[in-house]
Amino acid sequence: MTTTADAPASTAAAVQQCGATVWLTGLPSAGKTTIATALAERLRAEGHRVEILDGDEIREFLSRGLGFTREDRDTNIQRIGFVAELLASNGVKVLAPVIAPYADSRAAVAARHAAKGTAYLEVHVATPVEVCSVRDVKGLYAKQAAGELKGLTGVDDPYEAPESPDLRIETHEQTVAESAAALHALLTERGLA
Repeated sequence: MTTTADAPASTAAAVQQCGATVWLTGLPSAGKTTIATALAERLRAEGHRVEILDGDEIREFLSRGLGFTREDRDTNIQRIGFVAELLASNGVKVLAPVIAPYADSRAAVAARHAAKGTAYLEVHVATPVEVCSVRDVKGLYAKQAAGELKGLTGVDDPYEAPESPDLRIETHEQTVAESAAALHALLTERGLA
């Protein structure tokens, strides 16, 4: 028999077991992984099961051998989307800090989640390319400027920014903690945190 006093605890437990995919898209060095890591720590502290599907790690372990043609990028995104939906449908909060430069690739991932009835949020980490090139976490912008790298997303390869993301985060105007808090607030608002 459930009493009124038990209801909030059971509701909190249900939310903790409710999976979702949060796709953080943006340019290289925009802050996607940094925000995902900060949010993951907070969600884990609250008792949620969380996995981060980092784009670089996926390329190394799941998509090794793929290049950076449009077709290869789409294949990579669909693989990540498949794994994300599989985990999310089993009660995991999946944070996917992945560039995903093409709108149609992201739309296909969203459609897969919708078809399965799995929560999906698209977050645009909208850091200007000028800020990203100063951060240059992996040295990609420097290599591109030196002529050592071709096809850098947002510089000499396209990046199609989301027109209507669930949330737009401008990391050049707020701290990592503020960015993660804004994303946590969105999850809470949607009944996912």
